[in-house]
Amino acid sequence: MRSTAGSTGRTGATERPEQSGQVRRFGPAQRMVHRATGWLMLLCLATAACLYLGPLAELVGRRHLVATVHEWSGICLPVPFLLGLLSLDFRADLRRLNRFAIYDRQWLRAVRRRRKSPQARPAGKFNAGQKIYAGWIAGAVLVMMFTGLLMWFIGLLPFVSRTSAIFVHDCLAWSITVVLIGHMRKAYQDPEARRGMRTGYVSSAWAARHHSRWLPADRADAAAADGRCGAGHPHDAPTSRGSGML
Repeated sequence: MRSTAGSTGRTGATERPEQSGQVRRFGPAQRMVHRATGWLMLLCLATAACLYLGPLAELVGRRHLVATVHEWSGICLPVPFLLGLLSLDFRADLRRLNRFAIYDRQWLRAVRRRRKSPQARPAGKFNAGQKIYAGWIAGAVLVMMFTGLLMWFIGLLPFVSRTSAIFVHDCLAWSITVVLIGHMRKAYQDPEARRGMRTGYVSSAWAARHHSRWLPADRADAAAADGRCGAGHPHDAPTSRGSGML
């Protein structure tokens, strides 16, 4: 039997109890998928830099080994995601990421107008920026894998030249680097979000302030009573164990 919105797990399950003022945001599966994918992505970018930039290539040496690590780390990139599909929580979060709501458009309008107040940027468990980032990075990884395989197996598609594959692969690699730097910069600016990804728990006040359409209404009202944030919203409440991704 599934838990109700805002609970920490399935009925009867033995899990870490929520502390006062805390809400469970990420489950073990989501945190491991995020962590493994992040390390594989960083390994891909680091080895790519060693292959692409002359001074780094001379410093590191062993080009064949670096190229092998780069190829296999790229091939392994989808593995954490595929394993995560075994988790009900992970699949629930994928549905959230793939669904745009009316308040997501309001969030984007507020960003365009540079309105930074939480009231101007309502969000569910994931805000519109996180949804766009997740979709973009997923597509970029697929294109990188495809062009990488074309470079690795030259005869895979004879009508596509190796030069074209290299051009797309390199341009997209630079784009991913810029986007990842922005992603890490935003994470660095929000210690509570990092704590949520590290431990799985965030404060109810933070959740109600920045993700008011996700936090169950009773918790948001309690946080508002403390004078720390506005009221929440019952919509977009967790349907399974309240997990997620950054």
